[in-house]
Amino acid sequence: MGSRFTKMHGLGNDFVVLDARTSPLPDARHVAAMADRHTGIGFDQLLSIGPARDPAHLAAYAIRNADGSAAEQCGNGARCIGAWLHREGAWAVGEHALLESPTGVIGMRLLDATTVAVEMGEPEFEPARIPFDAPASAAAYSLDVADERVEIAAVSMGNPHAVMQVADVHASDVDRWGPPITHHPRFPHGANAGFAQVLDERTIRLRVHERGAGWTQACGSGACAAVAALRRRGRVGEKVRVELPGGALEIEWRGPGHALWMTGPAAFVYDGEWLDSP
Repeated sequence: MGSRFTKMHGLGNDFVVLDARTSPLPDARHVAAMADRHTGIGFDQLLSIGPARDPAHLAAYAIRNADGSAAEQCGNGARCIGAWLHREGAWAVGEHALLESPTGVIGMRLLDATTVAVEMGEPEFEPARIPFDAPASAAAYSLDVADERVEIAAVSMGNPHAVMQVADVHASDVDRWGPPITHHPRFPHGANAGFAQVLDERTIRLRVHERGAGWTQACGSGACAAVAALRRRGRVGEKVRVELPGGALEIEWRGPGHALWMTGPAAFVYDGEWLDSP
């Protein structure tokens, strides 16, 4: 018996969505096989939707990277979950809902059938809670990467991020720095490596090398982390347009003591059935 799935994407960051209430959940080996872009479906992450533990919450969801490893948070995936639940008739346009993510409860607003605003929580800069190996919290850290020393910010949006401000996101150094930062030993659980080019206080360009997925068209939590890190250093304002290879997200953060909000699209590609299920 196969597993029914929906292929979706948020700005090119693509997903397979499984209804875990009706389909068996694949193990890590099967996730990697499904994620293969030549012999499988092809995706950056697999999202599984299950029943919420709290009846006041709309649903719960889990995330698996393309290599089968678990992920704590995914902003683009959260928007796709919201749009999928709307298509299933579980959520109406204009409503606010609470969902149980792998890192806790998050809020969402459905602006239209495919535009979702997600409350991503307050950015975490305390090294032990990212986690990141540093004696104390700082706005920037020196990191030895590829035989040179670079400067990064470290922040968690429910998952760990390294954020580096660069003059040009398309520079060859960015391609060289991404993988070793993702796997740097000072991030004991790895990190998503984001490279941000500030155009003005309301606009940045961003590329992200994700744990377990590599370079992506878009990374929602990475966009949030970049804005949080840059705002902490006074480089951007409260509302920022983040231009990623796959499109743009709107990020709003009023600062410490406030949750950060991300708004952007979610798109349906097709529905199908995976026959090689466990």
